[in-house]
Amino acid sequence: MNTALYATSNGTATLRDFRPQSDAGVLRPLIEAGGHVMGKTNLHELSSGWTSVNATFGAVHNPYDTSRVPGGSSGGSAVAVAARMAPLAIAEDTLGSIRIPSTMCGICGLRPTYGRYPDDGIMPLTTSGFDQVGPLARTVEDLALLLEEVAGYDERDPDTHPRGRGAYRTVAMEEPPIEPRFGFFRSGRWSRVAEDAQAALEELVEHLGGRVEEFELSAGADELAEWHRVIMDAEVAVNLRREWETGRDRLSAPLRGRIEAGHAVRAPEYLAARAAAGPLMATFTELFEQRYDGILTPAAHGTAPVGLESTGEPTFCTLWTMLGLPAVSLPLLQGTNGLPLGVQLVGPRHGDGRLLRTARWLVESVGA
Repeated sequence: MNTALYATSNGTATLRDFRPQSDAGVLRPLIEAGGHVMGKTNLHELSSGWTSVNATFGAVHNPYDTSRVPGGSSGGSAVAVAARMAPLAIAEDTLGSIRIPSTMCGICGLRPTYGRYPDDGIMPLTTSGFDQVGPLARTVEDLALLLEEVAGYDERDPDTHPRGRGAYRTVAMEEPPIEPRFGFFRSGRWSRVAEDAQAALEELVEHLGGRVEEFELSAGADELAEWHRVIMDAEVAVNLRREWETGRDRLSAPLRGRIEAGHAVRAPEYLAARAAAGPLMATFTELFEQRYDGILTPAAHGTAPVGLESTGEPTFCTLWTMLGLPAVSLPLLQGTNGLPLGVQLVGPRHGDGRLLRTARWLVESVGA
């Protein structure tokens, strides 16, 4: 994220000394409103992974247990908020880079509807709307505060929408007209979720009682994951062409592998994966219009794992990324090890205020 006061390396050696001439579009309204950029945080190289272990700038450590990762790619942002270095942070989410660190660091993190925040001055990984800037905070109300200040139209970003600024704080603090109803989506990869995380989520569903019903999709988990991988790898290879051509030897081995995988994607499989989103979006539009205020699902496979090399896969985040739906990670649960365990709540497209209202209701209902 470009900052005029600080170098913007995007976590890679090839951009170590890059100093932008202006701030990113998402920062300008905050600065105009009296906000201050307190500093920059570390992240996974070029936002391309889930550990926040960085070969150039070092590893980010979980504030609850420094032998564990904080999640990624925006691990530094989540740690800064969780450790009370800063009240708020802004990060970018493509595969779960806000939601995974938020769940592992015990804070709230929102990936807004695609196009809600301007992305001028944000280094792109993709061109299909997977990249989205969003806020991290310790409360839902603070998420709404930041969303209200930043969301809106930016003429430099053709993907933002020319609509009035929403009263997100007011909406988030309102009582829902009726008690919310939820869908519970395990996905076909529920077996990969840690046993204590499964038990905690099932206990939450039991607590909510008749307000929750379970559902599944016709498309299998492996098929959904493959559609996302094809699009992601192909577009990363295109968007990081300059880094590949001028400094591939200085890129990490995992990132080089992803770019090489993108070079191998064929046009027919890429176009087929892009086309798959339409029917899925129609399904979720109907679910939100007729049945649910929010969809409950894990944000990660469990609490932060021991070691600094893996946080698993972004299995439970990629579908919502592909559809451009807003999703928020909420610090509602704990693992048997006492570490935080977030719950992901997904809302309707352009229903960010409604999602935050439902999230606030859920936090108060659980007593978190």
